[in-house]
Amino acid sequence: MRLRPIGPARSAEAARRAPTPPPDPHWRFARLLSAPHRLGFFAAALWLAGSALWWATVLAAQAAGVAVPWAVPPAVAHGLLMSLGFMPLFIVGFLFTAGPRWLGLPDVAAATLRAPVALMVGGWALALPGFHASGALAAGGVAAVALGWAGVQWRFAGLLRASAAPDRLHATLVAVAGAIGLLALLLAAAGLGRGEPALARAATQLALWGFLAPTFAAVSHRMIPFFTASALPALPVWRPNALLWPMLGVPWLEAGFALAELASWPLPAAVRWAQVGVEAPAAALMLWLAWRWGLVQSLRIRLLAMLHAGFVWLGLALLLAALSHALMAGSADTRSLGLAPLHALGMGYLGATLVAMITRVASGHSGRPLAAGDFVWGLYWTLQLGVLLRVAAALWPAAPPGLALAAVAAWTVAAVGWALRYGRWLGRPRIDGRPG
Repeated sequence: MRLRPIGPARSAEAARRAPTPPPDPHWRFARLLSAPHRLGFFAAALWLAGSALWWATVLAAQAAGVAVPWAVPPAVAHGLLMSLGFMPLFIVGFLFTAGPRWLGLPDVAAATLRAPVALMVGGWALALPGFHASGALAAGGVAAVALGWAGVQWRFAGLLRASAAPDRLHATLVAVAGAIGLLALLLAAAGLGRGEPALARAATQLALWGFLAPTFAAVSHRMIPFFTASALPALPVWRPNALLWPMLGVPWLEAGFALAELASWPLPAAVRWAQVGVEAPAAALMLWLAWRWGLVQSLRIRLLAMLHAGFVWLGLALLLAALSHALMAGSADTRSLGLAPLHALGMGYLGATLVAMITRVASGHSGRPLAAGDFVWGLYWTLQLGVLLRVAAALWPAAPPGLALAAVAAWTVAAVGWALRYGRWLGRPRIDGRPG
């Protein structure tokens, strides 16, 4: 005869057999601390949408004849916020999700990133009104962002030190680029605090070419072939490490050229032709690489096509830069393509790649299919329309102001739409019931 447990033993057995209650489906701030991607992506989504709305409001006010007060030159404020505002926060979420896997380490607790992320978000919350009211306030805000990013860098360097993985190359290169990003933030804070816009402009160039473009290039080299082979098994994972050197070396050279240009204008024609000699073959290499990695085949799968189309903009940005510098070399710096190359890089390569990569991570880590539905597909091509309009406005100096406004409107719709859709996911549990 089998004896049934009584008392505490029976209660424990009943508890074990009781079904697990479903997770609370409501959006909770506390859930942002359940995984690094939730914390980093949500903070980034706030500033992605906020910075887009801010700049759209500024341009609309100016177009309507409304005077907007500025303590910092508008182009400087725009460049700093669009380069160093939301993108480093997205990098935080990505790095501390993918980085431990690259390095063969356990998952990172999001709570360990709470303080640096809060400093970065709070720093920009100070800097933004400071752009209009006080250069000192803007400088203090950017200094707080730098302190937060230094904490992120220290935490990621700790992962590198702890790792025994045989391949730490991509993670190391990302850490080097991140250190340049810290230098850019410190330079920006110094320029704002001293009232020297040239230093802040140098910080933006250093951020774009020295920090963000190399970081995205290293991630593209590692992840695009992997994602492509996962979706299209007929295509092998082809990513020789030799490709990393032009992919990162050229942006770093571009950063050096840009800083030299700010320090000594105009540059000699020989230096301009040297730029063309770097940019033209690099553009050809990047466009060939986009094809070699399966651009045509990717068009059958929306989410994959988004990633590949973003990478094409790297080659186009370098091609536009080569054409612009050839014009400058032949005209004693009186003719150029203006800001077209920078917007092709910032909005095109960085913006489109960010939306594609982070959409994939957010989908997979919320338990959803790795697919781009009609809504996000529409947002992505709205963003691409914004890039084309902004590059066209730069190439056509006599363009009506409405062209640039239309570009900003398209970017804002894409940014706010993405933040609203995926921001809702980040505070809710995974739909498959798994942790994370």
